[in-house]
Amino acid sequence: MRIISGKYKGKRLTAPKKLPVRPTTDIAKEGLFNILTNVYDFAEISILDLFSGTGNISYEFASRGSKNIIAVDGHYACVGYIKNVAKELDLPIHTIKSDVYDYLKKVKTKADIIFADPPYDFTTDQFLEIATLVFENNLLNEEGILIIEHSKHTSLEGAVNLRNSRKYGGSVFSFFENI
Repeated sequence: MRIISGKYKGKRLTAPKKLPVRPTTDIAKEGLFNILTNVYDFAEISILDLFSGTGNISYEFASRGSKNIIAVDGHYACVGYIKNVAKELDLPIHTIKSDVYDYLKKVKTKADIIFADPPYDFTTDQFLEIATLVFENNLLNEEGILIIEHSKHTSLEGAVNLRNSRKYGGSVFSFFENI
């Protein structure tokens, strides 16, 4: 995996093979950040990275100047890896080991961007539960968005608060906002 832009542009990171992850591809990540760059000043926003895995998305936000990033994952080794990389590169990423659903039920902090990259084999209901918890608990700032990454074989069309989706190879980013 590599950081594609910002302070650490081109930096390659090698996560341990034992991590139960499927990092977002560079092509998909580049497409996502092309969209976000036109909307947000990264230095001014807060990020909540759910199912953060290797931290791939958190590193990209940090490299681009975001200073308030929370990475949540339920796997101890994933959280440890992110914490180590953040310390090594002096990145402003706060890690939390927690089941994401439990975290969303109890957290009170809002974010400008909530990015969720759950396992692709989740059911549609499991994907939609993320959106339900985010909106029921009012976790987005006023102009904030929730982005859920999922397989092209999963459709979230018709979901409440879904604005649009963008496909990159086998991955889809579904964008949700307060409507």
